[in-house]
Amino acid sequence: MCGIAGFFNASFDFMESRQLYEKVLEDMKNSIVHRGPDSDGIRLFKHCGIAHTRLAIIDLLGGIQPMSRKLDGYSYHIVYNGEIYNTDRLRKKLKNAGWSFVSGSDTEVILLSFLQYGPGFVNKLDGIFAFAIYDERHKTIYLYRDSFGIKPLFYTVKDNTVIFASEPKGLFKYPGTEAVLDRDGINEVFGMGPARIPGSGIFKGVYEVKPGCYLSCSQYGIKNNCYWHLKSKPHEDSYEKTVEKTGFLVEDAIKRQMVSDVPICTFLSGGVDSSLVSAICAAELKKKGEQLVTYSFDFTGNDQYFKSNSFQPSQDRPYVEQMVEFLGSEHHFLECSYETQADLLYASVDAHDLPCMADVDSSLVHFCQEVSLNHKVVLTGECADEVFGGYPWFHKEEFLKSHTFPWTPDLSPRKSLMKSEVLYALKMDEFVDKAYADAVSETIIMPREDETESSRRQTGYLNIRFFMQTLLNRMDRTSMHSGLEARVPFADRKLVEYVFNVPWDMKAHDGVVKNLLRQSARGKLPDEILFRRKSPYPKSYNPYYEKLLTERLEKVLKEGESPLFKIIDIRKLEKFMKSVKDYGAPWYGQLMAGPQMLAYLIQIDYWMKKFKIKIEL
Repeated sequence: MCGIAGFFNASFDFMESRQLYEKVLEDMKNSIVHRGPDSDGIRLFKHCGIAHTRLAIIDLLGGIQPMSRKLDGYSYHIVYNGEIYNTDRLRKKLKNAGWSFVSGSDTEVILLSFLQYGPGFVNKLDGIFAFAIYDERHKTIYLYRDSFGIKPLFYTVKDNTVIFASEPKGLFKYPGTEAVLDRDGINEVFGMGPARIPGSGIFKGVYEVKPGCYLSCSQYGIKNNCYWHLKSKPHEDSYEKTVEKTGFLVEDAIKRQMVSDVPICTFLSGGVDSSLVSAICAAELKKKGEQLVTYSFDFTGNDQYFKSNSFQPSQDRPYVEQMVEFLGSEHHFLECSYETQADLLYASVDAHDLPCMADVDSSLVHFCQEVSLNHKVVLTGECADEVFGGYPWFHKEEFLKSHTFPWTPDLSPRKSLMKSEVLYALKMDEFVDKAYADAVSETIIMPREDETESSRRQTGYLNIRFFMQTLLNRMDRTSMHSGLEARVPFADRKLVEYVFNVPWDMKAHDGVVKNLLRQSARGKLPDEILFRRKSPYPKSYNPYYEKLLTERLEKVLKEGESPLFKIIDIRKLEKFMKSVKDYGAPWYGQLMAGPQMLAYLIQIDYWMKKFKIKIEL
């Protein structure tokens, strides 16, 4: 896994100011060096510059980038971030077509596939990726992103120059770019955050290549090409066949994503998702005489302060211990103190370049730092709930009839702290309603579905395109901040395409949430794990954590110069800080409740100051 960056302008000669633009490339590369500390490189051409920083996972010596190949006397160049799981199959086809290889890397396979099949070759790739290919012959650069946006790729345009990078911080190293937050950006941060509209980079004029799309940039402009999208289809398999096929697709996805020239590990929470991933990995490694290494996470003092609620019914440790014994894994129990959780709120913003999931992100930054000390590759159980319908908003009537994003059913907690005149200017409800309507309009409803089933299909689509994207962003940034590659087999394209169209009475057979996944995993896990009620990623319940957050916000208030106060009403904030916080009623998802609002505001304050953000209302 790596970081990429660069710029392109078909009408400008960067070589005329070579020293300047090589320095720009170095600065862009260095801003994302945490994504790939093993090696790096830059190349400057007449109309383009590209930079790469590498985390070596496959072909440690032969995969150095930027990588170039010639065809008919013209050069083609690539910088790539990702992992391709069908590399061997593609390499064999390319060899049969007459191509020769000088490395064992998937980077070379991608570049030669582009030369063999043309820009639309991307549909042949099975993996997670974001990459740029520069075609010198036609003065065109292509920017590609995987089907679900597992790997990030941001871009902006300045004076007809397309600037791109794995993370927004890389864009702002280009001369003349600046961080501006306009009404749309404010609405996303305060009305939808930490979620984002697909394609949005929050900053004014900053965008992401959309999942399942690639950009072709030339002297004729920028064209967006959608190569894949989630389709609604009739499901024709019987229940028994559906269980069987689901089991095969899940196991196949996990096995394919184990490919690595360095040792892998897994995150293990004791829930069905991470336990299934770990069980299949452990069985495969055992065939080679190897032992799986697993990691679990919790918070110091949670055994004393934990409060059970409808969203977080139980603690993980007893289930983790049962799974460790079942797997025979080498296990590491990792803990995060509330002080560390608060301290790393700033590092999690550094990782995202945006406000994010508050302490849910900051704690994961800590855990990934610890795991990265011994491993470069980890497989996780992320995304199973979005794909198989594990959240309450898939089955509770009040969510299905909410006609808004179900993980943010009420904007009141967000709006209650904002200045009245700002709210009037933003028209936040209208903004969120439009974002919801635009997203729902992309969902194709099947003729035989009743109103409830249509709502579930729409909810499933929204989860994959919005909520899952937020979690994928979180997993990529928090892991890559420490040079750790996180893989998410439940976001496998073949698996998602199939399960998306399975009707709810099969997904939740006999009224059991995620029963399709549970039944497909029969015999692979103990029943206590297989049918454990969902319990999300852990969070701290230590009351001193809330106190510490309040103290840090009070410090911001005393300084009195925060750009945050152009948006937030200080008197409303002071009242909120003195109130008793609700730990069980989230304003986003299942984890972000009262204390997380304090943490989110701390992150926004730090973010605005770090990027010297200009506010346009």
